[in-house]
Amino acid sequence: MRYAQGGGLSAERRAFRERLRLQAAERFARDESSTAIARDLRISLRSVQRWKRDWQSGGAGALRSHGPASLPRLSERQLTALEQELAKGPVWHGWPDQRWTLTRIKTVIGRRFHLTHTLQGVRKLLIRNGYTCQVPARRALERDQTAVTGWVKETRPDVEDPRRRSAPGSSSKTRPACR
Repeated sequence: MRYAQGGGLSAERRAFRERLRLQAAERFARDESSTAIARDLRISLRSVQRWKRDWQSGGAGALRSHGPASLPRLSERQLTALEQELAKGPVWHGWPDQRWTLTRIKTVIGRRFHLTHTLQGVRKLLIRNGYTCQVPARRALERDQTAVTGWVKETRPDVEDPRRRSAPGSSSKTRPACR
């Protein structure tokens, strides 16, 4: 099972899922139907069937949690050091502006700890440790509003495609003349 947002289950969520599996094991022992168990515990039928197979081969112990799927690649001490590095800011690390991107954080981790992470791995690491995506609350002091307005009026129309075509389009991808 994949978990898109957090990169895995928290300890509380793992314990909750284990309690559900053990409740299902008690009901397996009473020979209740898988559909009734799935409905009552609000679990997919496929999960209940998989748990029942595991229970039949190994008993209730086979349904116990095995802990997190993988251990974190950075230790607590390294995470503290990473927080200190991030607190110094991107400019201190040689980037021209004050934005932390996943690529930049990945580079800092590589330079400081000699570890390689994927961008998704960096994102999961940050989410697990309480970081969130941030959008600036105010505009940068260096922003030149007249340059932005000029760009929007002059350059942007040339870059963007017009929303409507000047000629009528076709409903067929394979026969453009067909309407």
